[in-house]
Amino acid sequence: MITILGGGVCGLSMAAECVARGADVTVIDPAGGVGDHACSWWAGGMLAPECEGVLTEDNVVAQGRKAALWWADHGADVTHKGTVVVALGRDQAELSTFARRAPMATWLARDGLADLEPHLADQISRALFIETEAHLDPRKTLVVLEHTLKAQGVTFATQAALQGQVIDCRGLAARDALPDLRGVKGEMLVVHCPDVILSRPVRLLHPRFPLYVVPRGDGVFMLGATQIESGQRHRASVRSVMELMNAAYALHPAFGEAELIEIGVDARPAFPDNQPRIRKSGGRIYANGLFRHGFLLAPALARMTANLVIDGTIPEVWYETDN
Repeated sequence: MITILGGGVCGLSMAAECVARGADVTVIDPAGGVGDHACSWWAGGMLAPECEGVLTEDNVVAQGRKAALWWADHGADVTHKGTVVVALGRDQAELSTFARRAPMATWLARDGLADLEPHLADQISRALFIETEAHLDPRKTLVVLEHTLKAQGVTFATQAALQGQVIDCRGLAARDALPDLRGVKGEMLVVHCPDVILSRPVRLLHPRFPLYVVPRGDGVFMLGATQIESGQRHRASVRSVMELMNAAYALHPAFGEAELIEIGVDARPAFPDNQPRIRKSGGRIYANGLFRHGFLLAPALARMTANLVIDGTIPEVWYETDN
């Protein structure tokens, strides 16, 4: 018997890995299922290990490269069209630095960019393209995975007695047991802008407020995201919303006429080095610290934790114990 605390992307991925090994699994989440109470509800859904590798460690890249296949195997509609990275004229040095740190990226001149994303070619003279990356819709993915797990016999409850091995995937709520866990606030927008057509995520480099734009279909885009050292989870600042919209407008002027559908705020759980942990302490196992890599690293974190619990296999990375 395995009890998983938390029903976000980490908890659901953990349930999928445990039930695949034949375990009897209960997921306990006081909020009662997937929804906007979970940090992963507001994720961009980019499966972009090469882009993330520009600012993070090799383990993130190596484990993240396996994510797209895992999600596809678990029912997600994964789009494999790569990532485009751009910079405005005054920030071209940022693009060159990114290229040096992302060996899988290839340069595109204006004509090449026009072939991939015609609506960007008028504003952007050159870009980088990382063909191997992918993206998904986080909300649809979480709903599908929860439905699949229920069909496989996983029990979901808002409260229940803790039985068997407890795996704590509560995210930032686990600070009561993980004092080195901190919150990193993210603010993001969902807009409707039918006058812009994009086929893949676009990252706009900027020294103060970098932007990603992820297409959701039917003219809907996710714009994100700020990164503020704060555990505050509910209020977006006017400045952050303005900066995100200004960056989107600089990418394409049609975003100035976009309809603002949602403003999302939450705090990502992170350890000091921004890498996750599988921590065994006091008889409980904590899987946490996904930072901004929720959908990218949750499958690897879940796989290694399930192997530890069921087979006794020590995780190859991110493992700590006080026993």
